[in-house]
Amino acid sequence: MMTIVVLAGSTVTFVLARHFASDVFDQWLFDSASTLAAQIQGSTDRLDLPRSAVEMFEFDAVDRVYYEVASADGTRLLGNAPLALPRNMPRDGSPLFYDTSVFGKMVRVVAVQVASAREPMQGVTVQVAETTNKRDALIAKILLSTLGPQIVLLLVAVVAIWYAVASGMRGLDQIAMMLSSYQPDRAGTLPASQSAPVEVRPLLAALHQVVDKLRETQAGQQRFIANASHQLRTPLAALQIQAERALREPDPVKHSEALESVLKTLKRLRHLSNQLLMLARAEGPASVSLVLQPLDLAALAREVLGNWTDAAIDAGVDLGYDGPASGMRIRGEPQLLHELIGNLVDNAIRYGGPGGRVTVTIAGNAGRVLLEVEDDGPGIPEAERPLVVERFYRRAGADIEGSGLGLAIAREIVGRHEAEMRIESGGKGRGTRVVVAFPATTGQPVVPATTS
Repeated sequence: MMTIVVLAGSTVTFVLARHFASDVFDQWLFDSASTLAAQIQGSTDRLDLPRSAVEMFEFDAVDRVYYEVASADGTRLLGNAPLALPRNMPRDGSPLFYDTSVFGKMVRVVAVQVASAREPMQGVTVQVAETTNKRDALIAKILLSTLGPQIVLLLVAVVAIWYAVASGMRGLDQIAMMLSSYQPDRAGTLPASQSAPVEVRPLLAALHQVVDKLRETQAGQQRFIANASHQLRTPLAALQIQAERALREPDPVKHSEALESVLKTLKRLRHLSNQLLMLARAEGPASVSLVLQPLDLAALAREVLGNWTDAAIDAGVDLGYDGPASGMRIRGEPQLLHELIGNLVDNAIRYGGPGGRVTVTIAGNAGRVLLEVEDDGPGIPEAERPLVVERFYRRAGADIEGSGLGLAIAREIVGRHEAEMRIESGGKGRGTRVVVAFPATTGQPVVPATTS
């Protein structure tokens, strides 16, 4: 790159040197032509110059000087070399400069048209030519005198760039060494961006963000593994004991009871596994945003209630819906919202008790869409409401089977949708009402509520 800059600078220098040198020598040619024209204008008879004047005019230690005076019809009146008349000669007496060759040598010519006592109507053309030796020598001298400093500047720039790059690379080498020894479970293994060179700070800041995301993802995986191992260990051990009991039991009735216990434990284990997987998906890294799409929350809620009708009948619970059939538009992820409503309904059925009522309400309020799930069971004391949304929290004395993950999953899904969730007392101070407020959207196409 620097070589290209030097070449470009040399080219510009050459053009400028040629331009200014030509101006100087062209002025000299014009002065010579003007002197010769003055002699011709004062001559009324035969044109002729003294020998001494011709020698002084032609004398030059470096270049050869040629001249010619010709009439308008091209007749040569005076001169020492044949110079063709230019076709585009100005009529106002201004000089015309051009390049041509004389006796095989390149020359620079100036032509001036002047009035003559011999031809007052048409005038004569005076041309003076000079070879370009002095011009070429001056241009070469100027070019060489500037090329040397440019080369020196190039070498200085190369050294400066090499030093700057080497210094920057040393900082990068240190960062690379720290990255090679990076351990996710150890904080402070990356240098602070403020201590790095200015050019490297954006890169180092981006690396810090990547490391933070990796650390967050790894922490989520570790939490999931800890949760799964803690919660799966007990039902798996119970399943093993019940299966061994069924194998040892010779009585067909007791054998059948043992298998029913195995089936019951399998169902609980399946429910727990699904809850753990959904929790892992719902609490994904905060930096990973969901792909939200317009959907109809009312239609989605009605679909979910249809899936829970049989479970409500088996539990002796009256499951109902209060709200419009469609038209409540929000932006969300259908599968996660499907799980959110299902978890809230499942909790209400489980803890509302047999013979109770569970009502799902969808309503609009001040630019928001409200999802409410209410039961008429014993309710949750106000002091425990912040605790029931934590993972695996079970109320003291509760004899209802569950994983303690339903409301924790709901909280994670609500947070990922930038919505709000609160737990209240039900109507007339009885039971529990869970309210989720979503930002409403309008004027967007709605995707079908069906989820996989």
